[in-house]
Amino acid sequence: MRWGCYLPRASWYSGLGRTSQPPDECLPFLTHWSWPLKGERPLGPLRAFIRHHGSSVDSASPSGRHGQVFRSISAAEAIQRHRRNLAEWFIRLPREERQFGPTFALDTVHVDPVIRESTPDELLLPSAGLAQEHQPPSAGLPALALSQLFDPDACGRRVQTVVLYGTVGTGKSTLVRKMVLDWCYGRLPAFELLIPFSCEDLSSLGPTPTSLCQLVAQRYTPLKEVLPLMTTAGSRLLFVLHGLERLNLDFRLAGTGLCSDPEEPGAPAAIMVNLLRKYMLPEASILVTTRPSAIGRIPSKYVGRYGEICGFSDTNLQKLYFQLRLNQPDCGDGAGGAGVSATPAQRDNLVQMLSRNLEGHHQIAAACFLPSYCWLVCATLHFLHAPTPAGQTLTSIYTSFLRLNFSGETLESTDPSNLSLMAYAARTMGKLAYQGVSSRKTYFSEEDVRGCLEASIKTEEEFQLLHVFRRDALRFFLAPCVEPGHLGTFVFTVPAMQEYLAALYIVLGLHKTTLQRVGKEVTEVVGRVGEDVSLVLGIVAKLLPLRILPVLFNLLKVVPRVFGRMVDKSREAVAQAMVLEMFREEDYYNDDVLDQMGASILGVEGPRRHPDEPPEDEVFELFPIFMGGLLSAHNRAVLAQLGCPIKNLDALENAQAIKKKLGKLGRQVLPPSELLDHLFFHYEFQNQRFSAEVLSSLRQLNLAGVRMTPLKCTVVAAVLGSGRHALDEVNLASCQLDPAGLRTLMPVFLRARKLGLQLNSLGPEACRDLRDLLLHDQCQITTLRLSNNPLTAAGVSLLMEGLVGNTSLTHLSLLHTGLGDEGLELLAAQLDRNQQLQELNVAYNGAGDTAALALAKAAWEHPSLELLHLYFNELSSEGRQVLRDLGGTAEGKARVVASLTEGTAVSEYWSVILSEVQRNLNSWDPARVRRHLELLLRDLEDSRGATLNPWRKAQLLRVEGEFRALLEQLKGPGS
Repeated sequence: MRWGCYLPRASWYSGLGRTSQPPDECLPFLTHWSWPLKGERPLGPLRAFIRHHGSSVDSASPSGRHGQVFRSISAAEAIQRHRRNLAEWFIRLPREERQFGPTFALDTVHVDPVIRESTPDELLLPSAGLAQEHQPPSAGLPALALSQLFDPDACGRRVQTVVLYGTVGTGKSTLVRKMVLDWCYGRLPAFELLIPFSCEDLSSLGPTPTSLCQLVAQRYTPLKEVLPLMTTAGSRLLFVLHGLERLNLDFRLAGTGLCSDPEEPGAPAAIMVNLLRKYMLPEASILVTTRPSAIGRIPSKYVGRYGEICGFSDTNLQKLYFQLRLNQPDCGDGAGGAGVSATPAQRDNLVQMLSRNLEGHHQIAAACFLPSYCWLVCATLHFLHAPTPAGQTLTSIYTSFLRLNFSGETLESTDPSNLSLMAYAARTMGKLAYQGVSSRKTYFSEEDVRGCLEASIKTEEEFQLLHVFRRDALRFFLAPCVEPGHLGTFVFTVPAMQEYLAALYIVLGLHKTTLQRVGKEVTEVVGRVGEDVSLVLGIVAKLLPLRILPVLFNLLKVVPRVFGRMVDKSREAVAQAMVLEMFREEDYYNDDVLDQMGASILGVEGPRRHPDEPPEDEVFELFPIFMGGLLSAHNRAVLAQLGCPIKNLDALENAQAIKKKLGKLGRQVLPPSELLDHLFFHYEFQNQRFSAEVLSSLRQLNLAGVRMTPLKCTVVAAVLGSGRHALDEVNLASCQLDPAGLRTLMPVFLRARKLGLQLNSLGPEACRDLRDLLLHDQCQITTLRLSNNPLTAAGVSLLMEGLVGNTSLTHLSLLHTGLGDEGLELLAAQLDRNQQLQELNVAYNGAGDTAALALAKAAWEHPSLELLHLYFNELSSEGRQVLRDLGGTAEGKARVVASLTEGTAVSEYWSVILSEVQRNLNSWDPARVRRHLELLLRDLEDSRGATLNPWRKAQLLRVEGEFRALLEQLKGPGS
């Protein structure tokens, strides 16, 4: 989960110049459709738009000498309706995009990728190897802005057809969507009419005869009125053909005849061929997007300009993209009540941390070369740091990410198998990923990659599919390693993607041993002939008294059972390896996977925590978590759309094998971070029944020291909140909890008997939620520890409201909570309203003699209170003596601990005081603790001088030695 270029500050480029028009333009006309004709404004309110390098914006109005082709009011209104309909269609975003905030829109966050002009000679050069395929574009070659695509070429010739190509993930679809929206909002004035076509849509029509006019009219009804004017529109008419790899084009005259009439019926592919030949509508402009493998389907003589979409090869664009994405306002509270939306300062801090990591880590900057991976980084950070939408998991983010990039994509449209591109990637890249996880490595040589890609390839068709995959999608998954010491190797573009693909490789059942493959073949053979042979043997056995025939008959039935057991053994082995990986404690300080992911993306401030740790020691704790997530119903449904279906029976058998292993190994006491990983696995699996059975033995939830972010609170609440058995103890000490986290975890608290919330900086606002917890009719908490939280007297007043109506709490610790005299007096005044409390700790609260004595008197009068802790308060020697004297006369009443002595003897609670000091030494003020220890030592000395009992003197000396050692530790140079 580690990322391994200097990133300069992002510059905000100003607007670009207008699109230049060729001098021989014979059919000029106005860029904008005429709003003044009807007195109307552009479509809806103008959206905020940021202008930057590569923008298609051109605010300059066209030259006055241009005439308007669509002069009539009806034609202008038709185009206006066409703009409105296109905007309504293209502005709709997938659900995965809406998570970024209510104001998220393509207009406000889009950053155009770098487009580099290339030549046909470059496209035909053979690649010498994987390293050359992954070479970034040369910096010396010219880059194109969108507004320059149809500029005259170097020879001054007019460019009418532009082909933009790029591998998966470089942003072709988003670029087309943004161009269409720019035109809809009047920001692409070079064209008066834009007609986009999806080649996937056209390919679905097959050879069904239709005409260009019918295609336009069926898809864009408002344009029926302007179809007769298309032939006179000239270069002001722009056709956008997106995804050319989905169409099988035949430019041979014998395959596709010439046709110049837009109303002449023909196959959709034939219509597109004649458009690209410039035989039909020869003056029209055409923009084509395609994957690299399909560039050769258009003869170069019909193409005026080639442009390679190079993604965010300019790191300024990466920085700009992250600023725009991550600074979007949140949608509000998450579904789990995870908390309020992030403030602008928090979002800005997130961007700054990411920017610093981009500047210091070459590999993450290299990964963000692909805009799609920038999206994944933003989605992951949003998942980790913003309120989590209902049902969203880390696995669902990665699965949705693949759906956004591969949905509907086939590897090769000319291949009759119609193989899904994602299925091919799962088989090849998944194998490489799993080999890396098995051998614990993240760096792969060219031989490793070739071995996985070329395994089992025997036919020419398979070699052709491999060639297409290498050109179109290999760079999406693998990137050259730029870390020192590993140059010449390859890594997965995003580290977590290796673990995701390895998990996908397993759950799809693609990992098979030689024995399993042979066993499956034998089983298939037996299955084909088994019924016939069994029938014949059954008849012969009845006619002839041969005892061997029934034996043969039964042997045929054994073969499938043996194979089934082999498969089960394989699943158990994978489950065993998965569980061992999940509970591994080798990673740095054993951070949970969520913190590891955050550190991987945002970086870690300061030096490495384990400088002697070998960098090759990889830990793949996300691999088992992704396995569980992929088995969830939602992700299986999305994978089925990608052509990677997981059978219900396979999912059930995998889940049973995992449950068996988790049931055995999950009973051991896990470190807090590993326990959170265990709970996160269940959260990803999204199966409450499964989780309830596996976690039925969990009685102690110890997450002390784990930084409980809103996401982690949501995870714990979702997994444990619906359980039925009680939790003996929930320890959330030093977890950076806030009131929002308390509200999220309320269902878990209601199941706890002991609740530890020490060292969490909880203030009076949190006491409001704690009051509601104590007053809940299902509350069964007996022990509540709130020490080392700034509750103050205002918070205690709220807690007392909860204590009044609570019937379960018996032990309450308010140690070092800033109560002061006011807080202790408030407790003294209302303590009698609770009848169950047995122990109350208000030590180290800065209270004086009067308040301490008032609370002690209330404790002695309380019917159930047995112990009151008052040490380390601002008590004078006289005050402590008064408490000792009054306590000695209060027979059968509560014991008040204010000192290490009781008369001339050692207090039986001296070890309690010592342990409290040792446990909180790092969080308390050293000078104040030293002063209190000196006062306690003075009490010990006075008591030792006042007694003649040698046994008591020895006890006093022993305790005095313990506290003097602690005092010397505080005075030491390292304290």
